[in-house]
Amino acid sequence: MPPRVEDLLRELAPQVLGVLVRRYASFDEAEDAVQEALLAAALQWPKAGVPDNPRAWLVTVAARRLVDQVRSDAARRRREDGLALATPQSALLARPADERPESDRDDSLALLFLCCHPDLSPSSRIALTLRAVGGLTTAQIAAAFLVPEATMAQRISRAKQTIRNASFALPEAGAERAERLGEVRHVLYLVFNEGYTASGGADLTAPELSAEAIRLARLLHRLVPDDAETAGLLALMLLTDARRPARTGPHGELVPLAEQDRGRWDAALIAEGVELISRTLPRGQVGPYQVQAAIAAVHDEAADADATDWPQILALYELLERFGPNPMVTLNRAVAVAMVHGPAAGLELLATLEGDKRMARHHRLLATRAHLLELRGETGPAAEAYREAARRTTSAPERRHLTERARRVEGAEG
Repeated sequence: MPPRVEDLLRELAPQVLGVLVRRYASFDEAEDAVQEALLAAALQWPKAGVPDNPRAWLVTVAARRLVDQVRSDAARRRREDGLALATPQSALLARPADERPESDRDDSLALLFLCCHPDLSPSSRIALTLRAVGGLTTAQIAAAFLVPEATMAQRISRAKQTIRNASFALPEAGAERAERLGEVRHVLYLVFNEGYTASGGADLTAPELSAEAIRLARLLHRLVPDDAETAGLLALMLLTDARRPARTGPHGELVPLAEQDRGRWDAALIAEGVELISRTLPRGQVGPYQVQAAIAAVHDEAADADATDWPQILALYELLERFGPNPMVTLNRAVAVAMVHGPAAGLELLATLEGDKRMARHHRLLATRAHLLELRGETGPAAEAYREAARRTTSAPERRHLTERARRVEGAEG
């Protein structure tokens, strides 16, 4: 499928689904119908050309599929009859979407809120968001998260059943909407992180997931342009993803930040991210995504590793910890402490994480300890810690990197 068609379909997917859910009040059936319409468009448009009104074409085809489904599924007759009775006969004929005033309405934000419903588990929110808002197929989502397609299909099906009766409307402005918006941001953050550093498998990254997270973050920022934390999240993604070209070597091996060729970083993404966070930070209350973006900006603006402003990074991590205890933030702060006050001070801070059940045996804690021990000149314990970290990670590239690091440390000792 040509990139232009694929990009257009993914942009229109949430808009079309929003129209159908609002019209027929049935998320489950509407989502299935939209997926069929997207598939039909993917097969037809590259040959026949993109219609003059592609959104109306998709809504019309999806509506016809939904109506056919409602009429033909005898096993759900009672619910279907209720839907048919509640729907005007003219709508059952599935007239073009642009004949209805509501067809120009963009329900993408309401759809994002629905897919990130608090009754869903984090994994279900991610899967449903990628399918319903991102337009990814079940097979694509399953492949990205390294699970069987049948498993992912069941997860999505259960998620749709869970929210089948949920209200398709934006929460009232105030605390509830802010909380739900925070859940949407968190889902996009998790998707991006999984794409930037895959939690398992043979590859270090899953670029399609990071790209989709950035696309959806851009959409969310467009829908809530005055929300500083959404702008901060987008800036964080851009500033982080800018380093992707330099994160792996010619054979897919992991390249640490300090050793990366900064000439390969994406200057356009860095400029966009820096501009976005520079415009956002002075506007009002600062949130954790904005602080993380500021940290990323300090790294990205340094000409080389030695030029990194570690005191500023340490101050930002101290600010970040004020938003709530987070062992990963403490882990990163320990590195900044080591760079400013010496590795012994960093190791002392790391020791406070050993009693945290979430981190005590985590490979990142072990790898960070190994790095600080190496900086301190304790090559034997450093090599041992690197090997233990390698045994605990589920990422093949990280395992190879940590094992090689242990060998390098032992070689330096000899």
